[in-house]
Amino acid sequence: MSDEQLEQQLPPITSLSPAQRRVLGTMIEKALTVPESYPLTLKALTTGCNQKSARHPLTNYSEDDVEDTLAQLRELGLAAVVHTESGRTERFRHYVRRRFSDLSEPQVAILGELLLRGRQPMGELRSRASRMAPAGTLDSLDQLRTELSGLASMKFVQSDGPLERRGIEIDHNLYELRESKTMTPRTTFDDEPVPFPAPRAAAAPAAPQPAMSSAPAQTVSAPNASDLVSRVVALETANSALRAENRELRELLDDIRRSLDELRQALGA
Repeated sequence: MSDEQLEQQLPPITSLSPAQRRVLGTMIEKALTVPESYPLTLKALTTGCNQKSARHPLTNYSEDDVEDTLAQLRELGLAAVVHTESGRTERFRHYVRRRFSDLSEPQVAILGELLLRGRQPMGELRSRASRMAPAGTLDSLDQLRTELSGLASMKFVQSDGPLERRGIEIDHNLYELRESKTMTPRTTFDDEPVPFPAPRAAAAPAAPQPAMSSAPAQTVSAPNASDLVSRVVALETANSALRAENRELRELLDDIRRSLDELRQALGA
């Protein structure tokens, strides 16, 4: 049976349960990052679903939970069981590109990342998904936007603003209706200039008042507009630098945690 015939015979997929998203996202991630250990045994897949890094929210699924979810994904045509040559251990793989033949490899990586973590800024999504995508396919935000446009046309992703605007966030669109995860369009964007108050009209000169004291009057000078602009620009620059440093530290911590998890998995811990 061809992929197109398979897609026509199976029911359309408009949502997945949280467990289905976690199991499917884990299979996508492991297929792209550790192909030497893929397809996955039930134990390895359960460990991958429950790992502490690159996951939100954290889960504590049992092997029975994962096995039940795999059965559901197999009915949807999104997963399959693979028997090893010895026949002693079943392994499992995803069928995302067979189920959705229009998806490109970078789009599968993006979708897998969103299934594992959910909503996130576009810059972080590019950085995280690029580790799973073929080299050179997600090196820039423009490349990411191209792939996201295709995913959006297939109703797989949603955003809180136009893809060309800076600072928007992206999420998958496979939530169940009861989860109420439809993104609300935002009204302001990071690439908009900071508004400044309009200059006040000059007031009419006040009538002279009789002097109350012979002491010299004290005046307080307000900061001029150029000083205010300089301060705002300096604060924005410092804020951007702090955000970038914080993002890099989080990604470094995720990489360390992921390496530890893979080491534990390899050692059978």
